[in-house]
Amino acid sequence: MSDQDLAQPAEKLILLVDDDESLLDLMEHVVKKEGFRTDRALDGLEALSKAKALNPDLMILDFMLPGMGGYEVVRELQACGCGEIPVIVITGRHMEPKSVDLVRRESNVRDFMEKPLRPVIMATTIHNLLRTRPKSSA
Repeated sequence: MSDQDLAQPAEKLILLVDDDESLLDLMEHVVKKEGFRTDRALDGLEALSKAKALNPDLMILDFMLPGMGGYEVVRELQACGCGEIPVIVITGRHMEPKSVDLVRRESNVRDFMEKPLRPVIMATTIHNLLRTRPKSSA
């Protein structure tokens, strides 16, 4: 794929979902620095409501949320017709490989990352998933 085939990050909206506002701030900083548009949600219900209203190009979703957890959000997205929204699941808790495998098998889950998030890896993963052109480091 050549650079001409890649989309501009400004054309893409990423929904960031975490109940930790300081982590949301960090993710938003990284994602906006790469040129993407963002919106945020603090819990699963808000994430679903915004996903339905905004139809984001990607969702970065914390696995451990109050009320409705990340896995329930992933399943509900599929049930409500938003299953085509790709999801990167993030977690601060060490999970057994079997549990990670189960989450990865969901049709809309594209990647799985453990906290602390590494900005360079997060940015690279987003660009690869959305087929966007990274900002030049010039």
